Amino acid sequence: MNDLSNPLGFGGAGGRKFRLPVGAIAAVLTASLIAGLAVWLMVVNDPFGGEPYARVKIEASNTGYARADIATVGVKSGTGELLPPPAEVPPDIAEDAAVGLGGAEGAQERVALPVEADVALVEPSPFGPLPRVAADGRRPADVYARPVPGFIGAAPKIALVVGDLGLSQTGTQQALADLPPEVTLAFAPYGASLDRWTAKAREDGHELLLQVPLEPFDYPDNDPGENTLLVGKDARQNIENLHRVMGRFTTYVGIVNYMGARFTAEAAALDPVMEEIALRGLLYLDDGSSPRSVTAEAAGRFKTTFAKADMTIDTVPTPREIAGRLAQLEQIARTRGLAVGVASARPATLKALSGWVAGLDGRGITLVPITAVPKRS
Repeated sequence: MNDLSNPLGFGGAGGRKFRLPVGAIAAVLTASLIAGLAVWLMVVNDPFGGEPYARVKIEASNTGYARADIATVGVKSGTGELLPPPAEVPPDIAEDAAVGLGGAEGAQERVALPVEADVALVEPSPFGPLPRVAADGRRPADVYARPVPGFIGAAPKIALVVGDLGLSQTGTQQALADLPPEVTLAFAPYGASLDRWTAKAREDGHELLLQVPLEPFDYPDNDPGENTLLVGKDARQNIENLHRVMGRFTTYVGIVNYMGARFTAEAAALDPVMEEIALRGLLYLDDGSSPRSVTAEAAGRFKTTFAKADMTIDTVPTPREIAGRLAQLEQIARTRGLAVGVASARPATLKALSGWVAGLDGRGITLVPITAVPKRS
């Protein structure tokens, strides 16, 4: 064979194969890098090298600084808007800020809501004390409302209503223990010891709603309970049943439907009830469960203070589904500025809500009571 016919890298019949010393080269390069790094660490005294930095001259003071010389800057939750230093905050805003938001312990201690009914707002009846507008024009929806600090106006807001309270002692106790006072509590009229439970809720700072049983489409197979308002009854009978339910406890700001898809779809049956609610100075909350509801139109006709829920949080009462619905509620609040959610006092729901409300302030969302939602017609 000649050189052209020999395999590449061989010098002929007696030639030797040529190999590059790859291992030796790699060892030399590694040793060089390690040696260079060691020299750099010994020479350069900058453990944060590569990170951005700034140099600021700090002047020493022999006399010290007064508290007024130090500026304090705050930010409104969810707005990015700077608050003025403390000296510039108006006294009424400073007082509201001291009350606290988001279920802080200070808020529960500082916001005192009336536990006993105002006698001027009570009408005696055979069914118990009924709410009414006082002679001076004060309404239960206003007198029993939880104050809302004025400086939260620009932040996204959520009103949360938890219902079915008073039916289960365990569920009611858990709701009162776990939920901050900004959450509105709705009590069913059938529970035992309602006066005791509602008084405790008011002491803790909660607004209250009364759940009124209204006829669903599959009644009586699906029965909301005693004294249900029915489409087939005349107005006088329905108002009497409404009074029977209203007299169960006091200090509530309004009414929320319990079921009632059929009743809220029939204007002829609904109108007298909505008028009665307005005349007694209460608000009406539609839980949003029925797409056929005409409660908004009825409230407009009788100038009833009105609100409507955007969604039910625990239609599917599993942790994953509840978390998803709460995320949707937050998105509605960020988009519209305000969202209303309703839920039941189920153990899984209360557990999910207690963790969720604790993080709202950090996400720039303010929890408000239900009376912060509607505009009086």
